[in-house]
Amino acid sequence: MFNYLFSKSIFILLLALFLLLSLSAVQAEKMKPFFLASAGSGDFSKIVADTKSKLSSGGFEVIGEYAPYEGATIIIVTNDALKNNAKDSEFGAYGAVQRVAVTDMAGEIQVTYTNAVYMANGYQLKGKLEDVAAALKSTLGEQKTYGSKKGLSGKDLQGYHYMFGMPYFDDPDVLSEHGSYDKAMQKVKAALAAKSGGVSKVYQLDIPGKQQTVFGVAMTQGMSDDSTIMKEVDFKDIRSTAHLPYEMLVHENGKVYALSAKFRIALNFPDLSMAGKHSFMGIMSSPEAIKKALSSASGGKKEAKAKGAFDF
Repeated sequence: MFNYLFSKSIFILLLALFLLLSLSAVQAEKMKPFFLASAGSGDFSKIVADTKSKLSSGGFEVIGEYAPYEGATIIIVTNDALKNNAKDSEFGAYGAVQRVAVTDMAGEIQVTYTNAVYMANGYQLKGKLEDVAAALKSTLGEQKTYGSKKGLSGKDLQGYHYMFGMPYFDDPDVLSEHGSYDKAMQKVKAALAAKSGGVSKVYQLDIPGKQQTVFGVAMTQGMSDDSTIMKEVDFKDIRSTAHLPYEMLVHENGKVYALSAKFRIALNFPDLSMAGKHSFMGIMSSPEAIKKALSSASGGKKEAKAKGAFDF
């Protein structure tokens, strides 16, 4: 009996060690922010329509579409797995959608999409969305992952910031405070309808089981303009168009939040240099401009104060 119990204890110990090592290996695996599904010639509009059809057939709900500039269309999708996972984290609404882009690069049509597991780690979601990533791969295909030369591990992403003094995920911009979720929703909807600050609605998703809503928004003015920023940061052969659109989150506490642009841009473009051609220096005033535009679009009365020790 003693030998049996001893052997069983050793087996359980070895199994636990194996699971711990497996988890560590997963956490250490390097990830990149985007996937290239396909690239080739074809009719742009038809490829957009075909991509939407594939997504619907693959179990995804298309909740928005955004064409920020010529030759670029972003399709925003969700499904039950994304929505259910979002409700389990306080700020899970940021990860309740995935973005799929169709981009015309001098006649080559690129279909790309966000890496759900990368984003889940960056947004500190409880579940890491491996099933969603697998579903997108099955639905759209996968030629390669891209967006960072070396990639980032799950551990790196869960505590990600670009450099010392830059904001983390849990250093969001508080755009406005309205006292209640219902009043905040009323103010945000009115401001977006009026295109306050040059910001308009792309999509709205209410998180089931809680008072939390994420709005995807288009920005069109000054240094918060989506096109202006993307011309500076999205310059490589395979475009990262699925960086767009930005989000605003209406929380049950009556506050309206947005991820700091210094965090969100860096999360999607982790290899972007600080200075030089095509760098953060080229959009130095954009983080504050984005915050000001989103504050206006949130129905806020006061201009939000900037966070962070450094500007780009």
